[in-house]
Amino acid sequence: MSGEAGAYERLVASFRWSIPARFNIALACCDQWAIRDPGRAALIRIGERGEAVATTFAALKDRSDRLAQALRRRGVARGDRVAILLPQSVDTVAGHFAAYKLGAIAVPLAALFGSDALRYRLATAGARAILTNADGAARIAGIREALPDLETVLSVDGAGGAEDMGAAVAQENGSFTAEDTGPDDPALMIFTSGTTGPPKGALHGHRVLLGHLPGFVFTHAGFPAAGDRAWTPSDWAWAGGLLNLLLPSLYHGVPVVFGPFRPFDPEAALALMAGAGVTRAFLPPTALKMMRGVERPRERHSLHLASIGSAGESLGRETFEWAEGGLGLPVNEFYGQTEGNYVLGSSAALGVSRAGAIGKPIPGHHVAVIDDDGREAAPETPGQIAIRRPDPTLFLGYWNDPGATAEKFLGDWMLTGDLAVRDSDGYVRFVGRNDDIITSAGYRIGPAEVEDCLLAHPAVALAAAVGKPDRLRTEIVKAYVVLKPGIEATDRLAAELRLFVRARLSAAEYPREIAFVKSLPMTTTGKVIRRELRERAAREG
Repeated sequence: MSGEAGAYERLVASFRWSIPARFNIALACCDQWAIRDPGRAALIRIGERGEAVATTFAALKDRSDRLAQALRRRGVARGDRVAILLPQSVDTVAGHFAAYKLGAIAVPLAALFGSDALRYRLATAGARAILTNADGAARIAGIREALPDLETVLSVDGAGGAEDMGAAVAQENGSFTAEDTGPDDPALMIFTSGTTGPPKGALHGHRVLLGHLPGFVFTHAGFPAAGDRAWTPSDWAWAGGLLNLLLPSLYHGVPVVFGPFRPFDPEAALALMAGAGVTRAFLPPTALKMMRGVERPRERHSLHLASIGSAGESLGRETFEWAEGGLGLPVNEFYGQTEGNYVLGSSAALGVSRAGAIGKPIPGHHVAVIDDDGREAAPETPGQIAIRRPDPTLFLGYWNDPGATAEKFLGDWMLTGDLAVRDSDGYVRFVGRNDDIITSAGYRIGPAEVEDCLLAHPAVALAAAVGKPDRLRTEIVKAYVVLKPGIEATDRLAAELRLFVRARLSAAEYPREIAFVKSLPMTTTGKVIRRELRERAAREG
């Protein structure tokens, strides 16, 4: 691709979707390569000392076939939900592919989720089986009685009172015929963050991968190329890690690198990319902002990067401009959400790149900034980002919630809830949300779940969570808490509440700041006016 004038416009005008009548993510991302090139590396694990261990497509096919057999033997059938509670690993990918081959629905869960977050999602999805490790199995054991649908717990460690996944897989013969699936058959359920209510399960068909492919190639110009290797620090349980890098890379036969499961460290990330020869990276804005603290990254690390994609929150002009000098190439920002992803984006190779802007509609997607009546807003006029259906990247609906699904649409426009403006050149600039979502380090956090968790503490009478602006993470979660009578507000109690939420939800969702207040601003109908609290948090600095 080149950046000559009109290249983007010609690509948009010529684009046509080609969606096959039969499609299965596992067959497209794994089995086809196992047949065509069985020795090709699919996954490359980088160990603690930098050693690389490759898993071929043939081995991945065998592992997922055997796992599918083992799950079927335990009663998992088409349409059943299979939860995956694992960090980046071969078994995480095998678990996804096994579910898709069964015609089941994969439900990825973040490895950092606490017991409350897990119980809610597993119960809501009605998960019949879960694939996890010793740590996850121990957490599941503590909530098992609240999960009557959960019949099978397989642990890669064979610990925590769970059945040993390795032993179960070893008993199978590896001969498995995948279910015949079409693009609209359910394949994947990713839970959103709750805004005015609890998180919802966004259900996607097998077509969701096809919907992401044009955006991936748009962002990573020249992809795939000989010698390509892809990597992201993002959890593969998040739509960003799974659909913004892992599955599109495997679809094109490009190996995906992963390293030890540990908190993000910018120096270690740069060293991993350099040592593993990573050429394509998906780096959330927070990761890039943290990398800015590394002295002379290009001089100290021999990077092989050909392209960088970034999404999950606004990248910002400052980080965009730093990356060009600090990493030696522009960052191609893009946009989407769990219900409809990878629809706006930048491509420096096509001349679609501007500091402070998300980009333009990616070929194949009709995206606009609309007003309250569903009309496209004039340039420089704020409106809501909306995606027009039909579009293969759009979700099938919220799990068991047709009412919420209907509310997500205005005619054929899927409403994102994100405010933006479009300039006269067609670039879209993110402004903010028109709901209460909190965006922190790439995670989209709903206040309701944080508030519910705080209310479970015996000292808390009322609680409200909002996003407070933060230079590194975009926002942090700040909670305003009303204590029960007789409870004293102390720094020790604030620390206890932070740990309470962190243990039950996740390290991404706990309130980093807690303010004790006598009352919360409320409407006459008893709803917390979070806008006032957000303004207060911003003033408090």
